[in-house]
Amino acid sequence: MIELPDPPSDPAPEELSTAVAPRLRELRRHSALTLETAARRVGLSPAHLSRLETGQRQPSLPMLLALARTYGTTVSDLLGETAPEHDPIVRAARAEPSEAGGWTYRTVGGAGRAMQALRVHVPERAQGDLVRVHPGEEWLYVLTGRLRLTLGEAVHVLEPGDAAHFDSLTPHRLAAARGGTELLFVHTLLQSGAAELCLGDRTPHRRGG
Repeated sequence: MIELPDPPSDPAPEELSTAVAPRLRELRRHSALTLETAARRVGLSPAHLSRLETGQRQPSLPMLLALARTYGTTVSDLLGETAPEHDPIVRAARAEPSEAGGWTYRTVGGAGRAMQALRVHVPERAQGDLVRVHPGEEWLYVLTGRLRLTLGEAVHVLEPGDAAHFDSLTPHRLAAARGGTELLFVHTLLQSGAAELCLGDRTPHRRGG
């Protein structure tokens, strides 16, 4: 298991949404996990996870994805954006943009499912050095721009219309070329003691529509 160091804290982080920190604590307790066990499953120190649960630290989108996998839920649920559970249709007007770690994303899948679907904008240089390793599968499809996808030692440049489907236990990195990349992103939601992710530390916040 790869234990990842805590990312440096921002000099003046914005206050985390009041709904997110208690939700993280609630989900951990509902999963019957101690602070130490939950922190180990997402590759954080217990102190760092504790600061997330009290709103003193700000999770990036990759961090939210890792927490969602560990607790068997979705980023939308963590942020209080859960759509009606039995509605199979996600209207464009309901997919409001949110930001985390420099990425802008919209939830384009339903709640309570075994996978989560996102439409993501990856700006140039945003999180391009973060290596992710976790159980499950990922599928992505490039809509616009060019995406540099590193899988293990192999580097692939994806153009619009290209897709990738891979085992996410393979260390992987995503980086956008100049101008940024727009992509569809689907990942499985798994509760696993081996769930790990290399994490950034930025503030998730809703953008104006």
